[in-house]
Amino acid sequence: MPDFQFHVVDGDEILARARTIPLRWDGTVEDLPAGIDGAIARGFDEGGANTLCALVIMVPRAVRSRGASRRALEGMVEIAGRHGLSALIAPVRPSWKERYPLTPVERYAEWRRDDGLLFDPWLRTHERLGAEMLAPESRSMRITGSVAEWEEWVGMAFPESGEYTFPGGLTTLTVDREADVGRYWEPNVWMRHAV
Repeated sequence: MPDFQFHVVDGDEILARARTIPLRWDGTVEDLPAGIDGAIARGFDEGGANTLCALVIMVPRAVRSRGASRRALEGMVEIAGRHGLSALIAPVRPSWKERYPLTPVERYAEWRRDDGLLFDPWLRTHERLGAEMLAPESRSMRITGSVAEWEEWVGMAFPESGEYTFPGGLTTLTVDREADVGRYWEPNVWMRHAV
């Protein structure tokens, strides 16, 4: 689906890579896909797409704070309109949630600043662009690996079975040393942008 993937560029420099997938959605919270994993499955397995679903916006660390993620988000809405889709839905990864990994995403998503805007900067960007918060999704993307893989990925040791917080994690990682597996469910917050 190359028509739904794009880059934000400045000359020859890539500022952001954006990935989306068209899918069928009836417009209700109850019919939202089961997170990113569910969106990918629905986009490939079902016909009748009427909505564009954001999957990821990747911005290299060296070019952050230049508005590339906002421009990519606006580009996603534009692509949805160009293809006659009714909305853009996004399972948003809250950028400051990693600072509060023990707080359930359901509570975190409701936090507001004194000015009434959402607390999380990335959720707030969506809000400022007119997005409506639909629902938190505590199990959006499952990441499973061996204990050694998790230790390599996050740069820390897991000496015994249990629950761990880790750098960059939005919630806890469950480690089972006997089964040699680490399981993590990435939470997100569903947002809807009208097209």
